[in-house]
Amino acid sequence: MIAINKSNYKSIRKDLKISELCKMIESSIRSGKYPLEDLQQKTLADSVEVINRSDSEDLKSSDIKIEVRMQNLYTINNYLPTIQHLPGVIETDVLDSFRMLCRRSGRITDDPKNNSKSITISGDKLHSLKSQTS
Repeated sequence: MIAINKSNYKSIRKDLKISELCKMIESSIRSGKYPLEDLQQKTLADSVEVINRSDSEDLKSSDIKIEVRMQNLYTINNYLPTIQHLPGVIETDVLDSFRMLCRRSGRITDDPKNNSKSITISGDKLHSLKSQTS
C-alpha cells in the first residue's frame, strides 16, 4: 500500500477523522498512487468515492461503516475499533472493493429493450462456476 503503510502507522494523527481517511484513500486511488491492474481500473479510478457512513468521525467508535461507490455500484464494509492497524485494514478493503466494483462494472450491459442495466456472465464463466460448485 502506498498511502498508508506499516512504516507510517505511527505518523497517522491520533485525531484523524474517518472522513479524512476516506478522502486520503480516494485521492490515492484517483491519482494513481496504487498500482491499478488494467485500463478499466485506470479509467474508473476517477469515479470512485469513499464515504464515511458511520454515525461518528472517531476511529474508536463502536461501529465504523465505509462505503465504496463507483457510479451506481457500491459496497459497504463495517469495522470494529479493536482491529489492529485499522486505517491500513480500511485502506486495503477499499482498494479490494474498488477492484471488485470494476469487475462488476465490466459485466454490466445496456439492454435496448429495457431502460435498466443488467449484469451478464459469459457462458464459459457460468459453466466454470457450475463445475466448481459441483
